[in-house]
Amino acid sequence: MQNLLDRMCHRIARHTDGMRPETPLPHVGIGIARQHSAPVTTLYEPMACVVLQGTKQVLIGDRMLRYGAGSCFIASLELPATGCVIEAARDAPYVVASLALDRDVLTSLLAEMPPAPPAAPTAAPASGFGVAPATAALLEAWDQLLALLDTPADIRFLAPSREREVLYRLLQGAHGPLLRQAGRTDSRLSQVRRAISWIRRNFDQTLRTEALAEIAGMSVPSFHRHFKAATAMSPLQYQKTLRLQAARRLLTTHTDAARAAYAVGYESASQFSREYARLFGMPPARDAERLRRAAQLGEAI
Repeated sequence: MQNLLDRMCHRIARHTDGMRPETPLPHVGIGIARQHSAPVTTLYEPMACVVLQGTKQVLIGDRMLRYGAGSCFIASLELPATGCVIEAARDAPYVVASLALDRDVLTSLLAEMPPAPPAAPTAAPASGFGVAPATAALLEAWDQLLALLDTPADIRFLAPSREREVLYRLLQGAHGPLLRQAGRTDSRLSQVRRAISWIRRNFDQTLRTEALAEIAGMSVPSFHRHFKAATAMSPLQYQKTLRLQAARRLLTTHTDAARAAYAVGYESASQFSREYARLFGMPPARDAERLRRAAQLGEAI
């Protein structure tokens, strides 16, 4: 297994010495970090990522995840998260490869696979994310996908089948139940995803739990339970994080804190400042100044 991880690290090092979220391979990102990073708050789109070297730590809602070499992280929903690299060095960098989850490809693949055994009626609500060890078969499939970076003329013809193989191996492993839930249109995760889509489109509007539950097709108590299980946060916490992230983007364009607060749906500038400082570690005005300075210097935020 270690030889395979080393080979994948060397392959990625031939194509980047930093974070490269997009590559000539559709849906594939790669990255290298040679030092620890400060926590960065962002929105994870549905994806799978495998760490080949080093260690990363991610906070999603009230759950802290730490995953290192040979581990695979899955996010099947759009998730506000705060992550940082906690183990990396110049001679042993953090190395990662990611694959954006194409729901159409996943659904097509599931339609061709034998159905999974039905879950027990008393099974707990499904989480929308998780970490598990990567199998040798999964890493081999992922390595074959990454190998196309060395032969770009082959990407158009071979990438779709190799991406399907990676997803197939994920479905066969510990992440299989999660991905099967994500790929089924009638699953609880898919119902939660419909509510998340509404929140993302209307994050600056007043959130009514009853309306969200109706969008998801659940009772209010069931919706609360499944939303919290899927995202590790309540619908209100989810909306608040989206608002604060949107306000932060506004602050980088020289919008003042009060105007940013009202633009994303806050009615109280003081409440906005308190919640902003709690999430990002400093008040809006000071953080905005730091963000603009970093942008001028071309630094990573």
